Amino acid sequence: MPSYKLIWHGTREALEQISMIVAELFDPMADAVSLTKKDAIEEDADTPWTLEVYYADAPDTDSLAAFLRQHAVDVTPEVEELPDIDWVAHALEGLGIVTCGRFVLYGIHDADKLPDANTIVPIRIDANQAFGTGHHPTTAGCLEVLDRIEYLKPRNILDLGTGSAVLAIAARKIWAGRIIASDIDAKSVEIAAENAALNQVSDIRFVTAAGFGHDEIAGAAPFDFIFANILAGPLAELAPDMARHTEQGATVVLAGLLARQEGDVMAAYEANNFTLKDRHAHETWPVLIFERS
Repeated sequence: MPSYKLIWHGTREALEQISMIVAELFDPMADAVSLTKKDAIEEDADTPWTLEVYYADAPDTDSLAAFLRQHAVDVTPEVEELPDIDWVAHALEGLGIVTCGRFVLYGIHDADKLPDANTIVPIRIDANQAFGTGHHPTTAGCLEVLDRIEYLKPRNILDLGTGSAVLAIAARKIWAGRIIASDIDAKSVEIAAENAALNQVSDIRFVTAAGFGHDEIAGAAPFDFIFANILAGPLAELAPDMARHTEQGATVVLAGLLARQEGDVMAAYEANNFTLKDRHAHETWPVLIFERS
């Protein structure tokens, strides 16, 4: 069977936002995502980037366009039908190793290129989906934050919007607390569990849930640590629930927001008894670290 590729051209900021939407929120989710800039240095803002999104089945482009417009994105993609080869693996094989503090993410095709195992925390993510591998700055930023705050050693952890489970796996490799990882998409939850097994980490409970809407999440609350790497709109909407499901002094790490959306997200959390304690700086995708008052 053929597969399908959707192609957008534009600024890095706009295309990174589309990549998050198609890989995390739109149903069906993309099978692979590749964001590249050809024949130009990254700092050259005038040269367009290219986003390629792969689907095994023909996507409903009208529904996708309508969904993107709900998130203030109105850019029509090109659609290309591809020959019958494994385009998911093809799109991911060239991504290479990603180093985020002590965390090093790699695919099996790069296993022989890892640094000394005694100096890193390796996380293996193979070619089954692109988003959440650490190549997007939101995931990389969260891992760098996690490396900085290892000393917290929380007892009760939630990875909200786990995607490929990179953050939950990383947390399990350095912390002994209870971990629940959730995602709104059932396929993501399935892949997340497979990735945890691949990394030989245990005792992570994976559930399919929108926000905090699951009995196991409610039963495990209050949490003393939460990752939420989603989008600015849902992050702001979840602020009251985040307060209800965390204990005093809890740490909440928020990612997926654009720098221009930071003020709105901060206002939502400050209005719900959170204090900004730190910030991982990135020109486009900052990571915010809050403490529950």
